[in-house]
Amino acid sequence: MADLLRVSVAELADGAADGPLLDMSKGVCEPIVGVELDGGADAATLDRAVTRARACDRLLIGIAGKPLPAQTVDLTHALDLTLAGAAGPAGRECVAVPDPEERLTAVHSAALRNPQASVVLGALLRMTEALEVTTALDVESLAYSTLLGGPEFRRWLDGRRRRAVPPTVAPPVLIDRVDDRLLITLNRPERRNAYGREVRDALVEAMRLAVLDDTVTRVVLDGAGPSFCSGGDLDEFGTTPDLTTAHLVRTRGGAGRLVHELADRVEVRVHGSCVGAGIELPAFAGTVIADPGATFRLPEIGMGLIPGAGGTVSIPRRVGRWRTLYLAMTGEPVDAATALSWGLVDEVTPSG
Repeated sequence: MADLLRVSVAELADGAADGPLLDMSKGVCEPIVGVELDGGADAATLDRAVTRARACDRLLIGIAGKPLPAQTVDLTHALDLTLAGAAGPAGRECVAVPDPEERLTAVHSAALRNPQASVVLGALLRMTEALEVTTALDVESLAYSTLLGGPEFRRWLDGRRRRAVPPTVAPPVLIDRVDDRLLITLNRPERRNAYGREVRDALVEAMRLAVLDDTVTRVVLDGAGPSFCSGGDLDEFGTTPDLTTAHLVRTRGGAGRLVHELADRVEVRVHGSCVGAGIELPAFAGTVIADPGATFRLPEIGMGLIPGAGGTVSIPRRVGRWRTLYLAMTGEPVDAATALSWGLVDEVTPSG
């Protein structure tokens, strides 16, 4: 594995992370740079480092083992993520971990496996941070379509044994009206409610009922079986006729926009393993209630992709772009208690 480039704040300010992103063969060169924050710097150097960080094409990951001076806040905000030890800084820009060096190695390894997806994700999170939600969803989808046509996703797809999608044996979504509440249940428990075409289309149809009927004052969304939703149906990946159609389906035929539009009326109750779309869509809702055993994971970088069900828009608006990047780059689950402390969910209560 290639060595990770590490720089001090002063070296960052002097342009040490600014070399060409692409090598002679047009491959991504050094997708991640580690930034040592414990050494400190004077105010002028910090200002120059912030300017460099904001313009950098690479992922800049800060490392901090102790509390940082207040004047470093602009720099940690400009970085893509700061990994902090137990005595390190807090805040949405940081993820506290037992061993920051081990976590940095894990993020670096993920970036080396899929460098294109990694740098696209970092740029996208910075770019869409201040955009209006529907505009940001369009930008996410365009980036996703770009990666669908790339070599990293193709490698993942070629290495996966495709299975036939089993026939539907029950309605993919159950709908019930109780007084002013609309109850919607994802109903493919044999597929852990994977967000495939049938589930997506039925969910969109159900959500549109609430858009059209303002006497529905509360929409409650949950899932049948052991998990709320296991993410996109992997057996459908790469099967859309073309990238343009895929983009339009994601943005105009997906559920993210509707959940956002109805956010003040939507409560999502999640349980089990919530993967990809299984947390990307709930994060748009006004209220997310998690079972204590629920876990949350974004696996897409490992597939040469980025979150594509709205996760680069919904999740940063709850936890910040920095922790969103951490979830996506590690691909590892976080538990319900962590999700609550970060603001990814609003309440932890046993389901049932």
